[in-house]
Amino acid sequence: MAPTPAKRALPSKESGLFRELLNLYESRQLKKGLKTADQILKKYPEHGETLCMKGLILTHMGKREEGRELVKKGVRLDLTSHIVWHVFGLIQKGEKNYEEALKSYTQALKFDKENMNILRDAAHLQTQLRNFDGLVDTRYLLLKLRPNLRQNWIGLAVAHHLNGNPSDAKKVLEHYQRTLKNVPDYDVEQSELLLYHVRLLEELEEYPEALNMLDINAKSRAIVDRVGIMETRARILSKHGPPEEAEHAWRALIQHNPDNVNYYKGLLATKNIDLDALSETNRADALQILQDFTTHIPRADTPRRLALTISTGDEFETLAKAYVLRALKKGIPSLFVDIKTLYSDDQKRASIEAFFESYRESLEPSTPSPDPDADPTEYLWTLYFLAQHYSSVGNHARALTLLDTALLHTPTLPDLHTMRGRVLKRLGDPLGAANAVEQARLLDGQDRFLNTKAAKYRLRAGLTDEASDVFGLFTRKDAPSPGADLEDMQSLMYLVEEANAHRRKGKLHQALKKYHAILKVFQDFEDDQFDFHGYSLRKFTINIYLNLISWEDKLWSHPAYITAALAATQIYVTVHDDPSVAKDVLSSGTSSEAEKKAKKKAKKAAQKQQEEAKKGAAASGNEDKGLELVQPKDEDPDGVKLLSDPDPLERAWKFLAPLPGLAQDSIDVWIAVYDVAIRRGKYLQAVRALSNAKALDPENAELYVRYVHLRKAYSSLASPLPGSVGAVVAKALSSLLPEEQQSQLDTNQYLQRHSTDGRAAFAAARGQYILGSPRDEVDNTIFTVFNPDVNLLLKTAIDIFSWLNETHSPRADEFRVAADKKFALSTVFKTASEQATVEKEGLSVEEQQEVID
Repeated sequence: MAPTPAKRALPSKESGLFRELLNLYESRQLKKGLKTADQILKKYPEHGETLCMKGLILTHMGKREEGRELVKKGVRLDLTSHIVWHVFGLIQKGEKNYEEALKSYTQALKFDKENMNILRDAAHLQTQLRNFDGLVDTRYLLLKLRPNLRQNWIGLAVAHHLNGNPSDAKKVLEHYQRTLKNVPDYDVEQSELLLYHVRLLEELEEYPEALNMLDINAKSRAIVDRVGIMETRARILSKHGPPEEAEHAWRALIQHNPDNVNYYKGLLATKNIDLDALSETNRADALQILQDFTTHIPRADTPRRLALTISTGDEFETLAKAYVLRALKKGIPSLFVDIKTLYSDDQKRASIEAFFESYRESLEPSTPSPDPDADPTEYLWTLYFLAQHYSSVGNHARALTLLDTALLHTPTLPDLHTMRGRVLKRLGDPLGAANAVEQARLLDGQDRFLNTKAAKYRLRAGLTDEASDVFGLFTRKDAPSPGADLEDMQSLMYLVEEANAHRRKGKLHQALKKYHAILKVFQDFEDDQFDFHGYSLRKFTINIYLNLISWEDKLWSHPAYITAALAATQIYVTVHDDPSVAKDVLSSGTSSEAEKKAKKKAKKAAQKQQEEAKKGAAASGNEDKGLELVQPKDEDPDGVKLLSDPDPLERAWKFLAPLPGLAQDSIDVWIAVYDVAIRRGKYLQAVRALSNAKALDPENAELYVRYVHLRKAYSSLASPLPGSVGAVVAKALSSLLPEEQQSQLDTNQYLQRHSTDGRAAFAAARGQYILGSPRDEVDNTIFTVFNPDVNLLLKTAIDIFSWLNETHSPRADEFRVAADKKFALSTVFKTASEQATVEKEGLSVEEQQEVID
């Protein structure tokens, strides 16, 4: 052992005090520990290890800044002590700064290579950072030091597996299994380990060995998960084994759970039938198998539903009629949701429509001889289905007519009102939609789903204060505001809808605040996995832990995050292009009465919390506040600082950074990457983004606008791009749009290629605007969307109107009037006074509450 450095050495009395200090910290006797540290430092004020321990204790007591400074000072005074580096690593880990924490642990291990605590913490950090090469080395050292601890064996096996070496993981498990003695019966942890071993053998395609291990341990009851045994056995037999045995295994699973779609797919696969790629030869065989299950298990719905997917023609009509009649007689509201995937086949969609219309006519009260055996609710659910059907195919007027008939029949069914709200939403009447869903909510004020749906539709209608009132019916009463409680609960639906509502109302700062709250939710999701790196190995939940790691790797591709990232990026790009936008928003931003009340309540709650914290601290000097960062006081509750950030593009890139590797099939992501990259002067990144977008959809309207933007930006460079970067960009640019295709950027040619697409006309006008064409020419191109042969969608019309206002077009109001006429049932193109009149038609909050009471 290396001699202790002189500056670290302490006399026997102080050495004893230092050992006592370590014990007091471990037992969280913080107040005594602090006094002990002060005793040592009184005589030896530059003892690095004691300074670090004092800083660590102060951090636990909530004095983070003071504690951190002491730790940093202690590290500088003793750079060769494993204790100071370990303490510094603990502080950094508590701050979620995992990369720096791992560096500190690495330094600590240089001076104490066999410290078990440091090695375990380092292994968790390596897993968190996906440093699997280093993880293998750390886990091997842990096993070498403590071979009698079984979680060290499992940890090494999992490390090899995560590092892409399942064969090495298998060898570790085999060696471990040979060391086992007197394993108790029905040991759940051993069962999980054996299933993990079988999983490794399956990945290595060692199917006979995997099957043999599974069967032996299943018979001896060493594996206690019976469903897991059945599923694993069926899966392995399908890959390697007699087809008859595989078929028998899948049939046993179907008997166990006849509504699991994967079981039927597995069974059909044993007969070389792929449901996603059927031929005329095996279609009949698959249908016969499914119909046999329908006969033998009459209560199972899945074989009936799968039969609809694969059947065609008259056979489909017969099966569909039996399927939907069964559902109508049961009164299943989700019937349309169940079969709407069949609508990808136009023939099936037409067949379903014809049957339901015919059946509706047979049930009409005015029919001369209606079916006497039909339940009255069948007529109701038939109308409900047809309303959903017609709305899905774009015939919203017919859907509303059917819903009106259904409401006359049964006005107290909430589903009819929510469906009416959905139809009105699609028609572009958010206020009418909100009122319709509100009627559904009032029918059952205790139904949380209806309350949530009503609040969601209010947000979409821009009624943020009213939505908050509804959310407040079932959020914590002691929360600063309903929104704050929902944010604490990480409600992505609320955060996305609230942010979008603020954005539509022009409150960009408040929208950004919510988009950043969504970013924080996903950061929390990512950080939360840290606790499972040790817990899962201790509890031997290995298989589900590996699934967690896989899920976390794809975390940032969640639709809610992509939506938030793209919206926030668009705001930041807009602010970068025109900083006056931020100034205008902030100068005109006024808080509503509800917002003022919420802020006041939040301030009072924060003050109360601080007072309680002070009382608690005074009552107990040993209060442990942990090493994790305490949520700081929100210095920007309205998002003003976010909107006025001096570097909006850096903020935007923070949102986009995780997406290129995870959302490669999203053209919107690549276009957003281009928008930020080109403005940051990163031309190579910009052309690569457009190349990826072109591979997905070369005729995309938004992509055309970026082609025009890139050409102008590149030709407007004050000086050529430097060296190799310029050459690479020029080559990528010529590959992206060769010289012979330059004419494709011509507006007239682009419009000719997409003469019936309203989105293309909008893109062409924006291209003209970028190139500096006269305003009249730009607006004339825009107004071609109203030509009879052009397909103009409501969303496109809304985007055009918004763009015309942003670019201060003199014909913006003319467009609004024309769009209002074209979309007659929509309210989004009404004037502010007209919308206010529509809004007053809904019930007031007080009236709603009276109905509930």
